[in-house]
Amino acid sequence: QVQLVESGGGSVQAGGSLRLTCAASGYTSSTYCMGWFRQVPGKEREGVASLDSDGSIDYADSVKGRFTISQDNANNTLYLQLNMLKPEDTAMYYCASSAIPVGYCTDALTPYLEVWGQGTLVTVSS
Repeated sequence: QVQLVESGGGSVQAGGSLRLTCAASGYTSSTYCMGWFRQVPGKEREGVASLDSDGSIDYADSVKGRFTISQDNANNTLYLQLNMLKPEDTAMYYCASSAIPVGYCTDALTPYLEVWGQGTLVTVSS
């Protein structure tokens, strides 16, 4: 059973940076979609970034040029580097994953992936 544990959230001022980490374990498939989505209370979940098992990456338009998704395969860790943060980036950020065929992994899919972590809170003040 896949398990995901996020860390790295915090409070920063606008323009600041954070790096979110997702420690993954329990993978049994060779093809996984992994990514990050975020949620503000009372609002819909929003896909942020995705990483397909062939290395393809997708970002939401709202974060392109500011956020970077990456992974360390040796340590089964997924990262999300958040730069030039804005107050509207304030949300709970979740790491998510599902075993799906290569080519279907997009940022928009991340809120609907099968396995989530517990989330890590990012707060950006103006």
